[in-house]
Amino acid sequence: MKLVTLCLSLILTMASVSVAAIVVPGADGSDGALVVTEDMVIDLSQAVDGDGTTVKWDTNNAANAGKGIYDPEKWAVVFKYTSVTVAADATVTFKNHASRAPVVWLVSGDVTIDGTVSLNGQSGRAAPLLAEPGPGGFRGAQGDFSVGVNDGAGFGPGGGQRQARGAHYGAGDSAYGNAALVPLVGGSGGSGSHHDDRDSHLGGGAGGGAILIASSGRTEVGGVIRANGGAGRDVWFGQLSGGGSGGGVRIISTTLAGTGAIQALGGVGGQNEAARFGRIRIERQVNDSSSAITPDPSVISLTDGATALLWPPSTAPQVKVVSIGGEAAPADPRAAFGASNPDVALPETSTTQVVLETTNVEQASQVKVRVTPRANADFTVVDAAVDTVVSTSPLVIRWTAEIPVGIGYSAVQARVIRP
Repeated sequence: MKLVTLCLSLILTMASVSVAAIVVPGADGSDGALVVTEDMVIDLSQAVDGDGTTVKWDTNNAANAGKGIYDPEKWAVVFKYTSVTVAADATVTFKNHASRAPVVWLVSGDVTIDGTVSLNGQSGRAAPLLAEPGPGGFRGAQGDFSVGVNDGAGFGPGGGQRQARGAHYGAGDSAYGNAALVPLVGGSGGSGSHHDDRDSHLGGGAGGGAILIASSGRTEVGGVIRANGGAGRDVWFGQLSGGGSGGGVRIISTTLAGTGAIQALGGVGGQNEAARFGRIRIERQVNDSSSAITPDPSVISLTDGATALLWPPSTAPQVKVVSIGGEAAPADPRAAFGASNPDVALPETSTTQVVLETTNVEQASQVKVRVTPRANADFTVVDAAVDTVVSTSPLVIRWTAEIPVGIGYSAVQARVIRP
């Protein structure tokens, strides 16, 4: 009799257990429900431009439902859906915003992906074109084009070195970012190809993009989420330009389920060095998933009713380029690397000074500036030196670096390595 009573008590106790849904800040549902029953391209260039004050990522967007909001301070195109459904055999792809910002889906209900969500980078393109990354990623390098216009290195913090090398992201000597994918960032581009018996070669594959899916309900992946780097292979001549590195996929959900796949693979190519994996982050309370996830994800269990951390906290380290050659750098750079509209234009010179500003970064840190020319040269990494301590609370420091300057376009990026 005692045994029967104990069993009944146990059954009653188990039946009363419940899970409080996680809280997703800003998930007001103002973009409505996303229902995809056939192939769809989401045009991120249609997003409402935020100003960081009255219009930003958590502003109600019902007046422009379905277009999302581009928040330049967060560097993200943010959609706030009531639910997301991608039917089997349907594929969602993206057209980049001019900033090439990553994608954020804040969902108040459930997410069901039985089809495909793709943020893949493009494969290498014929010179002088550059492969376009998935949103949040970086462009592939240019291949050889003509006499005097030779191949270049891949773009992004882990862009491939010249001469058919793949890009890095989540692994290797040039790994960047962090396992939490906070902030959200995608993969880098592979290098271009070079060979003496051809006038024009394919450029490197572009980096995979980056997406954050945060759902207060159940996220079920029965299909596939892809943020793979673009291939660098020249299929006609057997040459290999560099593949783009895999991008970033971050999922936050009360329950994660499904038997599908989540990928952030490096692109095929790179006869001298293969492209590397990207990063995948899974945060959930309940795990009902047996999905195939590559590479191995960083996984954490959320507490009951936890509030999702979407963005870096105010105390997080930050770095920005203040000026180049005395000309103010834009806070939201958008140069297309074409024939016009550079972010900063300089007179012809061999070197110039870059001024950077860090916040919440110790003086013992390394601040590095990477300069990647569009063509004819490899990337260069220069260490910056402390110039001025602007304030101590918060800690704000000005740094300077002398960088090389070549004719034509170059990308300038800053990076901090803390002790």
